[in-house]
Amino acid sequence: MEPAWWEILLGGGLALLVILWFRPGIKAAIERSRTAKKDWPAVLIPLALVVLFVILLTQLVRG
Repeated sequence: MEPAWWEILLGGGLALLVILWFRPGIKAAIERSRTAKKDWPAVLIPLALVVLFVILLTQLVRG
């Protein structure tokens, strides 16, 4: 069953209101991120560990 046109319009309107409501916080977060120290190892190391853990789990299930 496809949504009616008014449901799509209402959903788009709500999405626009949410974006406008959070805009000041988003703008401040972007400004903070531009001046913040870049700490890529803090992101890449846990991400690599998660990827290795998933690979380990898939190998254990397959084997």
